[in-house]
Amino acid sequence: MDSIYESIIESLIFASDEPVPASEIIKAIKEIDGDDIDVTVLNVNETVDILNERYGNNDSSLQILRLANGYIHATKPEYAKYVGYLSSVKSKRRLSQAALETLAIIAYKQPITKPEIEMIRGVNSDYMMNTLLEKNLITIKGRSETVGRPLLYITTDEFLKYFGLNKIDDLPKPREIDEIMKDEDFIEQKRKIMMSEIEEIIEDEVKANQEGNEPGNDETE
Repeated sequence: MDSIYESIIESLIFASDEPVPASEIIKAIKEIDGDDIDVTVLNVNETVDILNERYGNNDSSLQILRLANGYIHATKPEYAKYVGYLSSVKSKRRLSQAALETLAIIAYKQPITKPEIEMIRGVNSDYMMNTLLEKNLITIKGRSETVGRPLLYITTDEFLKYFGLNKIDDLPKPREIDEIMKDEDFIEQKRKIMMSEIEEIIEDEVKANQEGNEPGNDETE
């Protein structure tokens, strides 16, 4: 394959906001340069390996990840704490502890029904399930053969992208999770996120009190 296509493949991955499959990369090349261009999935895979090796040799902060059966540019793990700090302030994109708990159950037990999830959690999960469905982190995958034939839920490609996974098998094993929970960097990041959440709660309460004290907001008037 002509070396120019290394740059083309790199630019296509860089320009995509979502993981782009090899098939889409090949389609784009053939649409522009013609169907007779000999570019295969293997070529794309090899090019990604070459580009990642080049990034490593140049001490670049970037790399190409294989996510959700596609490719996407991302920062290297050693810079995750800095990027993560900026991301942590975007509270609207974060999931609550209850939502994460529900999502973890689905991820590790899928396909699973809502009654089974609620049995594990011990609480009603209607709101959490709706939240995860709205965010496209889970989807419905048929019905169970048990009594009442309740709906079955599984995770989506959006779930893989959200957590930086290529496939569901890449989920950490329970033993690995225990090790992560004890990691000092993880503990520090968790502390920062919790402090950020507390600050947001206080800020919301202050705003609510200010609005409540504005002229015309007194219900007794």
